[in-house]
Parts: sequence; structure tokens; C-alpha cells
Amino acid sequence: MKFMKVAGAIALLAASQFAQAQAWPSKGLTWIVPFAAGGPTDAMARDIADKVGKQIGQPIIVENLAGAGGTIGAAKAAKANPDGYTFLVGHMGYMGAGPALYKKLSYDPVKDFEATFRFPDTPLVLLVGKNSPYKNASDLIAAAKANPKKVNFGNAGIGSTSHLIAALFEAKAGIDVTPVSYKGAAPALNDLIGGQVDAMFDQSNTALPQVQGGRLNAIALTSLAPMPQQYPGVAPLAEKTLPGFEAATWYGLYAPKGTPKDIVQKLHQAYVKALTDKTWTTRMAGQGIQLLPEAQYSPEAFAKHTASEVERWRKVVADAKIQID
Repeated sequence: MKFMKVAGAIALLAASQFAQAQAWPSKGLTWIVPFAAGGPTDAMARDIADKVGKQIGQPIIVENLAGAGGTIGAAKAAKANPDGYTFLVGHMGYMGAGPALYKKLSYDPVKDFEATFRFPDTPLVLLVGKNSPYKNASDLIAAAKANPKKVNFGNAGIGSTSHLIAALFEAKAGIDVTPVSYKGAAPALNDLIGGQVDAMFDQSNTALPQVQGGRLNAIALTSLAPMPQQYPGVAPLAEKTLPGFEAATWYGLYAPKGTPKDIVQKLHQAYVKALTDKTWTTRMAGQGIQLLPEAQYSPEAFAKHTASEVERWRKVVADAKIQID
């Protein structure tokens, strides 16, 4: 009798979830962005939310909940009702490197979320001042090897993307540089322009105006392929300098664990359909945002990517001794 009651309860739960998925969406969705409005994560989230919202026939509201490197917003999303109406816009920082950076993280990027779909990636560019003696990545690596700790790298803050990518570069190149952390990318870029720091990694789309305006020089890319439209003549690190080197700022959408699979699939399908808008995707590509093969956007592929990134950054963060709390 007890078994039958349990089985009955499970059947009712399954039926309820099925009915819920069938009716979805009956109202607007909320996407939590754990950064302030106006930044690159917020801008990309709003752009994609607009396109996906049109596909599902419901508005998508972006809720900015900044603090603690994105972990406050991620923690809230992890505890949200898994009814298919609250999602997290994830980022490589708090969803990839977070478990290594924070000793007391209140959520698990892999266990507490349902990966829904991955956004296009944004490669990074290695920047130096316009009067820098470093004309390419090999020049910079040679100087750093000859003078340990003398070359410094600016970054947007401890544990930021620019900090993590620089640490990865340092490890792969076998050099020892000095990180200089700022409260955001803007002051770091300003000091790079002014010559107070030697180099910095920044997202290819946000760095582009500074390079095109002649204020900074781009000397390498973190993508596997060149970006001739945006950065003509700039070689990827993987081409000759550091074979196999690849890194990008990645983003994606996550649902709280327990969100019905049908809802996750429906939202993923709406996103894939939105990507057929060639005007939109051409605009993104022109900004230096890297479109991926369709298979990489799937929930399954994104879940695997998240798990692999958690392990990747665990080693990088440990070797570089980066710790936030």
C-alpha cells in the first residue's frame, strides 16, 4: 500500500509537470543578470532576451542583481521556483571559475542548475599601449621571461575575466608577471592607454573602439581563428606563439534544477530559431562576437561545457593562487 501511494504521488507530480510544460509560457519570464545594467553581460542578455521573447510570445524581463562577482544573483536563481519562469544568465566567472574562487559558494554551477542554452562566445584580445615596445605576443613573452615580475598586466578586478585569462596565458607561456587589479575594465584600460600598465586582456567587442581609435594596439587574439574584419593582421596566440591556446568569455542561460525538461527544450528551440535572423547574427559577428556551431548551443552540450570549465579554472586559479574569500 505504501509503495502504491509513493508511486501515485510520483505519477501526479509527473502529470503536473507535463501539464505545466504544455501550458508554458502563460506569462513573462525573468532572466537574472548578476551584474549592473549597462555592462557587456547585461547588454548581451537584453539583446538575446528581446529576440527569444518574440519567439515565445511573452516578454522577458531582465532583473539586475549585482554583487560579489555575480554570485549573489546566481545564488538567488539557484533557489528560485523551478517553474520555467525564472532563469539565470550565466558567465564564465561565477559559473566556471566560481567554485575555485569562492570557498563558501552557496550553489553548485553543475548540480543546482539545468543548462538551457549557450550564448555566442566573445574572444579576448591582448592589448598594449600605442607606444609599447611589444609588437606581438612573442615580444611580450620574451621580455617577461628575461625580467620576471617586471611586466605587469592590468585587469578589471580579482577573479575577473581579464584576470583569469591573463593567469591562463601566464601559465601556458611559462612566465611570471605582476597582476594589477582595478575596480572595473574602464580604469584598467585608461591606465593601459596612459602607460601605467604594460598589457591587458579585454573582450574583443569592447576593445575594438580603443584599437580602431588608435589609443591601443592589439597584439594577439585568444580565438583559434583570426578575426580579419575586426582585427586585421592580428594573429591568434594558438597560431604560432602558444599552440592550442583558446579562451573566450562565455555566457549562457540556466534554469533552476528541477525545471521541466520540456520547458528547457522549448526555450532552447526558440533561441535556435532566433539565430536564423541573419541581420542580427551578422551584427553580432561584426562586433567580434563569435557564433558557434548549432550543436554547441544545446542544453546537453552546454552542461558538458560548464562542467569542463569548472575543472579547467580550478587548476588555473589554484596555480595562480587567486582567492576572493
